[in-house]
Amino acid sequence: MQPLVSIITPCYNSSRYIAESISSVIKQTYSNWELLVVDDKSTDDSKEIILSFSREEKRIRPFFLDHNIGPSNARNFGIKNSRGRYIAFLDADDIWFSNKLTDQLLFMQNNDIAFSYTSYQRISEDGLIKYNTIKAPKYMSYSSYLKNTIIGCLTVMIDKNKTGSFLMPDISSSHDMALWLLIMRRGFKAYGLDKNLALYRITSNSNTSNKIKSIIDVWRVYRNIEQLNLVYSLWCFLNYLFHAIKKRVL
Repeated sequence: MQPLVSIITPCYNSSRYIAESISSVIKQTYSNWELLVVDDKSTDDSKEIILSFSREEKRIRPFFLDHNIGPSNARNFGIKNSRGRYIAFLDADDIWFSNKLTDQLLFMQNNDIAFSYTSYQRISEDGLIKYNTIKAPKYMSYSSYLKNTIIGCLTVMIDKNKTGSFLMPDISSSHDMALWLLIMRRGFKAYGLDKNLALYRITSNSNTSNKIKSIIDVWRVYRNIEQLNLVYSLWCFLNYLFHAIKKRVL
């Protein structure tokens, strides 16, 4: 069986990288996929690049929004319009290796897994410098993930038939973290495939102010979405900071 995999790619002013990202999907050894590219009212040449690919490759489904709705809602737009049993995520500036879907889907099917992720490597903005590989732990439970948000969104694949339908909470960042916790609260562990199957690009958008905002949003996930008490939130937050620093240093 080759079930359909729906790949969700939000795009906002990503003309510099979107061609490389889309090309990495087209090169997949697994063929039964659809790529939903949701352009969130870009003001650069992203639309023209997306259209040029979609004219040649019918598995690409472009959507061009009338107004900017933000990354979580753009991803949700893609999820709502998806047709596949499996949902995967790839941002417009990231890259997959050609065997990503084949290896991950086989891993999930052979082990009856609903929610999986893989190892990945970080690269510089120009793609020339490669940093350390973020290795996928064997599995993450709800409690362990609260303390170590190691799952890379670009590596995740979810079987909707097993987990039920889902959407990302509408927050400016850490919406992927909130979704993984939502699925784990349903009783599913996330299982890691320790293969480097993707490249995560560190762009100039990842500046200090955005990092601080992301850290604040992680705290809001603990307190407002998961509704953890103050003491446990602080314990999880300190562990999160430790692992976040460790991930970037080692």
